[in-house]
Amino acid sequence: MQSVMALTDGAPVAGLLLGVILLVGVVGLFAFPALVARSVFRPYWLVPRREYATLFSSAFVHADLAHLLFNAFTFWAFGFRLEREIGSEAFASLYLVGLLASDAGTWLSHRHDAEYRTLGASGAIVAVLFASIVYFPSASIFILPIPVPIPAPLFALAYLAYTVIAARRGKGRINHDAHLSGAMAGIAFVAFTDNDAFRRALHQVFG
Repeated sequence: MQSVMALTDGAPVAGLLLGVILLVGVVGLFAFPALVARSVFRPYWLVPRREYATLFSSAFVHADLAHLLFNAFTFWAFGFRLEREIGSEAFASLYLVGLLASDAGTWLSHRHDAEYRTLGASGAIVAVLFASIVYFPSASIFILPIPVPIPAPLFALAYLAYTVIAARRGKGRINHDAHLSGAMAGIAFVAFTDNDAFRRALHQVFG
C-alpha cells in the first residue's frame, strides 16, 4: 500500500487513469467481453448511430493482455513524472487532448470504412509519451531483458515505427493509426502551453 501511495504522490490523475485502464481492461478481457464489443470506436457509424460515447469508452478497453500491459507500462514509465512536472490540471488536459486528437485522426482516415473498428488507450498515451520527452529529452528507460537504458526519444521513435508497421500489416482493433495523431498532439500541447520548455527541448536535441 505504501508503494502505491508513493507512486501516486503528486500524480493523482495519472494514478486514477492507470487504475481505470487496468481495471476496465482486465474486466473486459476476462470477465465481461461484451464490454469490449460495446466500447469499440467505429468512425463510419459515429454520427449516423450517434456512438459518441465510444470516443471515450474505446480508450479503456484493449484487444488482448499484451496490448493492455504495453500501454499500461508506457503510461507508468512516463505519465507520473510528467504530471509532477506540469501539474494535475495540465496533465488531465493533455490526456484529453491526446485522446480526442487520436479519435479525430482515426475518424478522418476511416470514416468511409463501415467495417473498421478500433480500441485502446494508445493515442492518449502516445501524447503523454511525446510531451514527456519534450520536458525530459535526456531521460532513459529500462526494458527487460535489454541490459542497457534506452534513451526516451529512441523509445518513442521505435514505438511509432512499430505502430506504422503494425498498421500496414494488420486490420485488427488496435488503433495504430491514432498514434501519429497522439504524438503530434503531445508535442503541440507543450508548444502551446509551455513554449519555454518546447524551445529548451529543441535546443537540447538539435543544438
